[in-house]
Amino acid sequence: MKCLAQDLRFSFRLLRKSRAFTITAVLTLAIAIGSNAVVFSVMDALILHPLSVPHANSFYAIQHANEASSYESYPDYLDLRDRNHSFDDLAAYNITEAALDTGKNPSRVWFDEVSGNYFDVLGIRPYVGRFFHASDEHGANSAPYIVLSYEYWHANFQDDRGVVGRTVQVNKHPFTIIGIAPPKFHGTLVFFNPDFFVPFVNQEQVDGENYLDARNRPTIFMAMGHLKEGVTKAQAIADLNSVGSWLAKTYPKHVGPKEFTLARPGLYGDYLGRPVRAFVAGLMLLTGLILLAACANLGTLFAAHAADRSKEVALRLAIGSSQARVLRQLFTEAVMVSLVGGVFGLWGSAELLRALSTWQPFSRYPEGHLALNLGPSVFLFAFLLAVFSGVLFGAVPISQVLRTTAYEIVKAPPAQTTGWRIAGRDTLLVVQIAICAVLVTSSFVAVRGLARSLHANFGFDPHNATLAEAGLTMAGYSVDQIPAMQKRLIDAVQAIPGVESVGLTNAVPLADDVIALRVFTDKTTDLRPANAAASASTFTVSPEYFLAAGTPLVAGRTFTWHDDQDAPRIAIVNQQFARKIFGSVSNAIGGYFKTPDGNRIEIVGVAGQGKYRGLTEDPKPAMFLPIMQRPSSQTLLVVRSHNGLQQLAPAIRNALRGLDGGLTVFIRSWDQDLDTALFGPRMATLSLGVLGILAAMLAVTGIFGTAAYSVSKRLREIGVRIALGARRTQVLQSALGRALKVLALGSIAGLLLGILASRVLAFVVYQATPRDPLVLAGVVLAMALVGLVASWIPARRALSINPLMLLRE
Repeated sequence: MKCLAQDLRFSFRLLRKSRAFTITAVLTLAIAIGSNAVVFSVMDALILHPLSVPHANSFYAIQHANEASSYESYPDYLDLRDRNHSFDDLAAYNITEAALDTGKNPSRVWFDEVSGNYFDVLGIRPYVGRFFHASDEHGANSAPYIVLSYEYWHANFQDDRGVVGRTVQVNKHPFTIIGIAPPKFHGTLVFFNPDFFVPFVNQEQVDGENYLDARNRPTIFMAMGHLKEGVTKAQAIADLNSVGSWLAKTYPKHVGPKEFTLARPGLYGDYLGRPVRAFVAGLMLLTGLILLAACANLGTLFAAHAADRSKEVALRLAIGSSQARVLRQLFTEAVMVSLVGGVFGLWGSAELLRALSTWQPFSRYPEGHLALNLGPSVFLFAFLLAVFSGVLFGAVPISQVLRTTAYEIVKAPPAQTTGWRIAGRDTLLVVQIAICAVLVTSSFVAVRGLARSLHANFGFDPHNATLAEAGLTMAGYSVDQIPAMQKRLIDAVQAIPGVESVGLTNAVPLADDVIALRVFTDKTTDLRPANAAASASTFTVSPEYFLAAGTPLVAGRTFTWHDDQDAPRIAIVNQQFARKIFGSVSNAIGGYFKTPDGNRIEIVGVAGQGKYRGLTEDPKPAMFLPIMQRPSSQTLLVVRSHNGLQQLAPAIRNALRGLDGGLTVFIRSWDQDLDTALFGPRMATLSLGVLGILAAMLAVTGIFGTAAYSVSKRLREIGVRIALGARRTQVLQSALGRALKVLALGSIAGLLLGILASRVLAFVVYQATPRDPLVLAGVVLAMALVGLVASWIPARRALSINPLMLLRE
């Protein structure tokens, strides 16, 4: 301990004396360790511990094996719950919205419809009051109870415990508040924090329709539960598949072949879980490369720092100090620098995580904040990184210390460095620049991928389009009253000055509420799900929708208001639908197909191909049905106008509330609505861009350090060259040639590695490839700029040398 204390005191004096080296090393490590801590915290919140429920390790969601979806009908959920032998119990929930009236103006809120056993299955306790249970359910609309989330209770009721027992209105129906959820419970879906919870059996009052007995209507978003003790994941999947086979045999008209798998529920199973896990793992790998680049940078500086202290080391060896003691001193110095850098990195990480914790990326949904903080696991991770980093770059000068003899070092001047040491520092610099080039390549690839995403063929034109969502069910309109009111809404908005066209739809493409229906060829007589020809994204729209949405018709006609319940059933399909069912677009017009309910539908038009459920999807079938023939309570107006949103939104709100002052209206631009679909590409671009900038900063400091050190050690040689008449280009080549050659070698190596990693980058970023000529040109220019910035000051110093002053010295 005494020797360690001596090493610490001596290291502190040396670091305080070498302030330039210390500040550079601390800042470099703060950037590297801080970025790793941030990404690890995100990984901990999204992947390692996404749900705040007891025994989360045994908690799984049921998902279809042949698709990422986990939707089930309510009757299917009941059979899965009652017939499986692998789960202690199965809970279910669905996400929806309603108008909540607490005595003030009704507000539009998002919440979870849940099974009666939801809270019992999760194993959580109420903060205030009680939860509802399965015993409270006695058929449709039998449990008009609400459990508020802690955040909604805190924000809207100011922590008033007296709200328990109060009656509020949900879509004009009375519900009683019976309890408050605990503070750390935010539901079972990351990024979606529901405002409250209601029993699923009251779906008719909340949604305006009762699907509790509809086996052909998927209304359960996710079913989940804890595996029984001793049951493996494989055993549970086999058990569920046996239930799925029974469902397909028992209800062949409504249930297709069912195969299941299990996934963690927090990120919507594998639908979001798989790409998020891949992206976060990729970020961890890239931040690890940042750390390696930082260590390579510091290894170069530390070796130069040790070379400058060669006489001190020689004297210590001459007076009897052992090589082990000298090496321990160097490692103590390196680890001390690394720990200080780790402390500053954690401080910066805490500030960034605090900002991320209050970030709301999706304006349409309730605040879904991630619980990002510097917990014990993050502190331990940062500490281990700091120690690892210190040992890693502190080990660089080991060889030169082990080969040092007191006589040679005292006799030789400091400038006579060994060839191995120079080659070793060059190798570290090449590694650092190569890592920088990989990260810069990744950031350019992400930018190009985002640009392609923004300019992709969506099949609609979101520019100059506004979406206005009117809650007719929330305002108390019955199913029979909704169609007439929808026509009045269209006419009212169409009359607003500056409005070019108004369409109505139940959902817009790339939203998360797009449903898919099975379709059959006209010759199919057995309409079991197994015989379906395709699954098509389905939209019910008004005649003006295609004009308002900017969706082109490539053949046929659009709908008219005469295509009502008394007219023959018709549809407009997209090009992929036409090719898949009829072989070509021309054969589709006038052709027929069937829906699961047996209706025979004629195709009157073919719309252009687009994106419907995701940006990265392959061409998928889609169909548009006239809303007059297939009424929907969902009322979403698409308004095309060159008037800005600030001018148009108040006009739309006044027009709609002029028809009914109790309507809840949510208005946003269509570009804003795409935030959810574009969230992944934008986050990838931002994350990789930041990492690219950090890598470039480290490369600049590394090249600058090497070039400046080279110039400082060769001042006399450069002065002699200038005195003998060397030209400026010759002086620069002599002073900086080695550093620039290292820059070129590292850049080429990094660019090749980036190209080889194209598959990984393409998985992270939509339509991304490092083989893009613009990406290659951008990387070359960026690395050239890095070299120019890093070598500018050393170059000016080399050119400003006065040989007379050097010779006089």
